[in-house]
Amino acid sequence: MSREERPGRFVVVGCGTVVPEAETACSCYWVELQGMRALLDCGPGAVQALARLRLPWSQVTHLIITHFHADHVGALPGLFFSLKHGIESHREAPLEVWGPPGTRSLFQGLAATLGDFLLDPGFPVHLRELAPGDTTTLGDVRLLSHKTPHTPESQAIRLEASGTSLTYSGDSGPDDVLAEFARDSQLFVCECSLPDDAAADNHLSPGRVARLASMARVENLLLTHLYPRLRAEHDVRALVAAAGYGGRVSVAHEGWSCELGR
Repeated sequence: MSREERPGRFVVVGCGTVVPEAETACSCYWVELQGMRALLDCGPGAVQALARLRLPWSQVTHLIITHFHADHVGALPGLFFSLKHGIESHREAPLEVWGPPGTRSLFQGLAATLGDFLLDPGFPVHLRELAPGDTTTLGDVRLLSHKTPHTPESQAIRLEASGTSLTYSGDSGPDDVLAEFARDSQLFVCECSLPDDAAADNHLSPGRVARLASMARVENLLLTHLYPRLRAEHDVRALVAAAGYGGRVSVAHEGWSCELGR
């Protein structure tokens, strides 16, 4: 099977929020696609979860950041320290880091406080910034970005390759344009943080997610970033269905995975 025909893989490494939970790390997702091995965000607990899931974390080729909240970037120092000191053989392959404007400043600030290993871990680190609406290529994969109403820098990202597409909302408030950005995705990884009766302008709820997914006509909807109370007190899949979404819905948990491209 050629690289073009080989299916990719998506794995939930962490799907938690700023509220600590014993059973999951914060936001982090593993994507294998067209030779790329990428992390989407890297929240606290992600490095340990990568090890638990036996994912080849030391071979990561790309790191894609949606925004700078601690539950999405808090494991960056641990990841880079592990890539420098936690593998048996010295890494030589470069690592590409993509994020919104301000990503270089984030890494420079972390390095100034914690050490130069965040900028020079012994292998090349290429820091790239992707402005809202920009598109770039990561080998045979297209990376697209879309501004979301959460923080000044927050973005959703979309990966496209060989007839498949994955959209990750990052953190987002209500935004009908996000539905167009996610249109026809094979997998739409969408935050669903709060109940509808407690919905805020910077997060989504089951009813709001149902509207987005229905407009986007996605193939598979994966609900993530659920605050513990929402998950404990409600059947969130049923709430999304009751709000009018009739497609395939799953709720993220550590180790949830699917093939991409099939």
